[in-house]
Amino acid sequence: MIELDGQAGGGQLLRTALALSLCTGEAFAMTGIRARRERPGLLRQHLTAVDAARAVGKATVEGASTGSTELRFTPEGIHAGEHRWTIGTAGSTTLVLQTVLPALWMHGVAAHLTIEGGTHNPQAPTADFIDEAFLPLMERMGIDGDFSMGGHGFYPAGGGRITFDLRPSAKPSALHLPHRGEVVERHARAILSAIPLGIGQRELEVARRRLGLGEAEVSVRQVKSPIGPGNALSIRFRAEHSTAVFTGFGIKRVTAEHVAEGVSKAASAWLAADVAVDEHLADQLLLPMALAGEGSFSTTLPSAHARSNAALIEKFLPVEFSFDDEGGGRWSIAVSR
Repeated sequence: MIELDGQAGGGQLLRTALALSLCTGEAFAMTGIRARRERPGLLRQHLTAVDAARAVGKATVEGASTGSTELRFTPEGIHAGEHRWTIGTAGSTTLVLQTVLPALWMHGVAAHLTIEGGTHNPQAPTADFIDEAFLPLMERMGIDGDFSMGGHGFYPAGGGRITFDLRPSAKPSALHLPHRGEVVERHARAILSAIPLGIGQRELEVARRRLGLGEAEVSVRQVKSPIGPGNALSIRFRAEHSTAVFTGFGIKRVTAEHVAEGVSKAASAWLAADVAVDEHLADQLLLPMALAGEGSFSTTLPSAHARSNAALIEKFLPVEFSFDDEGGGRWSIAVSR
């Protein structure tokens, strides 16, 4: 059984451990889960990920309770087919998906996954990010499936839904992204759930001015039958070899202009760095590239989160990560056996 210390990160370390345990069949015990957070231990959204992994891996689990800082997980196999999980809050549906999808992919099985909860959560990849930035790269690595969003779920109401139909797929293959190539598409979209239209229009005006977007490169999406109020500004740059999605969220007592300035600044920084992968997508690529046994990409300064995640992956798989500073704000991350 692999012994892990969860103090170095948040829920992502636990989700990575669950995903790799399912992929390898290796049991693990983690202590200090989210120990340095204001609310340490497992929360409802983490427990949904544990329950999902338990169902997919036919696993025996100890310590899966609210507030627990210790967990033992022993997988016994892979249960494909149809699964449905409800978080019950605005906890991230996409993070639950990323917990179980790698193992189902690795084992070459078919599955239909439905997850209800938050689709647009400030602390997690949005459904748009998964659909537009992450999954296209996974398809290049070999996954075969269809992703859809059946409803938006914003904090705190949740109520959104995502589905993924996985077809039997080839095991992950190596992917190398040294350059992004030319930017071929730009778009900014304001998403409004029970929020006045003017909020989105003000956000888009800032994005147009800061990023030089044309009138046809912006749009508003008003959520039909909203569960609760919510607002996000999503800016997408699609290049020849990769896509970057940057998202900002409307917050009480924060102006629409301030939200848009923050997202536009992040997008501008990625453009100026001339790298293939932004900081958040970099975090998401480590695990699938490690499963392939080989991969690399250019990115901006790696987060501490990425480094701790890489260290955990190395405990499960016979791979090694390298983080190389190429100067001028450009970094290269690579994984090899």
